[in-house]
Amino acid sequence: MMISTASRIGFGAMHLPTEPAAREQATAVVRRAVELGVTLIDTAFLYGGGANERLLAEILHPYPGDLVVTTKVGVARSGPDGEWRLDGRPEVLREQVEQALRRLRVDRIELLQLHRVDPEVPLADQVGTLRDLRTEGLIGRIGLSEVTTAQLAEARTITEVASVQNRYNLLDREHEPVLEGCERAGIAFLPWRPIAAGTSGTAEAVSRVAAETGATATQVALAWLLARSPVVLPIPGTASIAHLEENLAAADLHLTAAQLAALGGHVSG
Repeated sequence: MMISTASRIGFGAMHLPTEPAAREQATAVVRRAVELGVTLIDTAFLYGGGANERLLAEILHPYPGDLVVTTKVGVARSGPDGEWRLDGRPEVLREQVEQALRRLRVDRIELLQLHRVDPEVPLADQVGTLRDLRTEGLIGRIGLSEVTTAQLAEARTITEVASVQNRYNLLDREHEPVLEGCERAGIAFLPWRPIAAGTSGTAEAVSRVAAETGATATQVALAWLLARSPVVLPIPGTASIAHLEENLAAADLHLTAAQLAALGGHVSG
């Protein structure tokens, strides 16, 4: 999956309010994101049981030609008491993709991600189902989320993988080996929780670099991600236009080699 240099930061839609009373706020944020050049918006069936997907379609359909709305399947209310659980059974994945097509009002989902690998279903069955749906023309490209290097390698023996979405940020680099694998293979890496849940400003080096550049700690964290690898496409989420604009402005923040070196010393744990 190629990453446009003009839109290295996407938008995570998970935090958008879907209740009618907040619809105006959500609409303003989403439209502002597109206006500022965002070309990838990330959603999932898990976000409100499809409500987040419906919201995006109501706001944006018909979609701009350069916009990719990516969604995720593989989590369902199929627990004993109707609770959410991982569910990668082929019939569930197929049904969720078909429902997502209707909610998003599209004939094909350009990037469809497996939200999590279900340990109770062979990975070959889960990824193989998505491969079949792609062959049928319902999916353009296939992505994975929260996978290990071994799972990514196995999946790539079954089908081409366009993207990986794992938790990764300046202060939490548990999935560094996965990112390195994506970089070698030219696979887009979409870090979720890219800003370390507001803790970036507590790191001394982050605070120092923020002061040097006149940027916020959040912008430093995002700029570090962009400098970390050309395959990285962060997807910070927010329900605030001010925070959205702060996030996207990080694409214009260029850190020096010395600043990157200082930040590179902060590894989680």
